[in-house]
Amino acid sequence: MSSTLSATINRKAISVILFDLDGTLADTAPDLAYALNQTLKRHNHPPLPYDQIKPKVSHGASALIRLGFDLTPDDEAFAPLLQELLQIYSANIHRETALFPGMKEVLERLEQRGIAWGIVTNKPSRFTDPLMKSMGLADRAACIVSGDTTMNSKPHPEPILHACRLAGGHSPEACLYIGDAQRDIESGLAAGTATLVALFGYLGSDDHPEKWGADGYITHPKQILEWLDDE
Repeated sequence: MSSTLSATINRKAISVILFDLDGTLADTAPDLAYALNQTLKRHNHPPLPYDQIKPKVSHGASALIRLGFDLTPDDEAFAPLLQELLQIYSANIHRETALFPGMKEVLERLEQRGIAWGIVTNKPSRFTDPLMKSMGLADRAACIVSGDTTMNSKPHPEPILHACRLAGGHSPEACLYIGDAQRDIESGLAAGTATLVALFGYLGSDDHPEKWGADGYITHPKQILEWLDDE
């Protein structure tokens, strides 16, 4: 897949970079997989392989319950199991979670260049905020927009537009949004930002990022810097 950006976007004019959290900025899958498998264990179900859980992480905790217990939200047992998983996750939110390799250097370089960066995630704030604080990133981010910060969540453009305002009143045209799910790209496109797909994230075999309409693709965080500098 090409990493070439549409000629209509001026990369040099980008003044803020917004990241999805799970599967883009941070590798949160190990802790979410742990929470699911602990929930399964409590109910005498066998654990699932990590590689089976990982592609579902970007779709939220409900997707994990559907995967692990083969239930839908209409099932009576779904909601209690979901709450149980979330309680376990909350208690283990920074057990193994870490920035993706190379992301630490990317954030430092962006800060050195005077480019603001922030988070736009569908993760509820009760998990986003303590995780960002525990990782030492809360005070560095120009904005943190969670799934319950605005009335609408991704793929609606509202969270990204709100983040642009919080980060210093940047116009969407001066913003780059990076995510690993189709809803991320749809949200960015609807908001009018440039978009990149993080191919190192939690894409599954059913995902087809080449069809999402993104402006480019990266296979490693450090390619963000290369992409910004490439004319």
